Amino acid sequence: MRVVTWNLWWRFGPWEQRQPAIAEELAAVAPDLALLQEVWASPDGALPGGTRDQARILADATGLHLARTHAPDGSIDQFGNAILSRWPLRVAEAIRLVGPDGRPSHRSALACWVDAPPEPWLVVVTHLAWRYDESELRQRQLAEVVDLIGRHLPAEPDRHPPVILGGDLNAVPESDEIRRLTGLAAPYRPGLVFTDCWAAVGDGPGHTWTRDNPNAAEALWPRRRLDYVLVTWPRPKPTGNPQSARLIGTSAGSGGVVPSDHYGVLVELDDRPPAES
Repeated sequence: MRVVTWNLWWRFGPWEQRQPAIAEELAAVAPDLALLQEVWASPDGALPGGTRDQARILADATGLHLARTHAPDGSIDQFGNAILSRWPLRVAEAIRLVGPDGRPSHRSALACWVDAPPEPWLVVVTHLAWRYDESELRQRQLAEVVDLIGRHLPAEPDRHPPVILGGDLNAVPESDEIRRLTGLAAPYRPGLVFTDCWAAVGDGPGHTWTRDNPNAAEALWPRRRLDYVLVTWPRPKPTGNPQSARLIGTSAGSGGVVPSDHYGVLVELDDRPPAES
């Protein structure tokens, strides 16, 4: 199973020129699942041509099924998350993540059941607070995401289906928020932690945010690995075991522009059914 996570940089920078490069890269890597963040939409017709939805455009171009986030009033989320899938999607739940003031913010998490054979997988996409100094807030947001996942898992740990969590977590692997997620510190939910796929099978530092990217050349932050594909543990092996990981979107596409300010991550997961015990 080929899984991509990618922050598409909303309508920032040369956003119109970047759209063909984004579509070309997704077509080239041909993911089974694409977990996308900073997906734009213009339900109010604010963009030329009236109502436009980047997620729908990409789904139509790739022939993939689509689920995406919506605003609290039910309108299309203008700064949202989306899941594209080779298989049909069933929305399990969508939540708004806590903001700095303790109230629900514009940031969200979307959980969907993906009807991949032989049994469905639970897939979650999210995008956490971005500020350098917001580790505590990101921990609160990840606690909400893990609770969301826990609500849709069987009570018995040995019956957990594999769960994929992907997104721009805006945190480095050694941060408190990621250490709690991967079991290196007290987990957000006892008995439920995650394998960081890049740490398992990726080569090199895997920086997804770097000044080598011309879209981030004047950034205030150092090179960092901020974007993740993770798989829950425990899981029924070999299902969900990471097999490879690499960066995507690292070079210019149509129009001579790099597609986003973040590089994406492509992970291959073992999708064979559990071995008989």
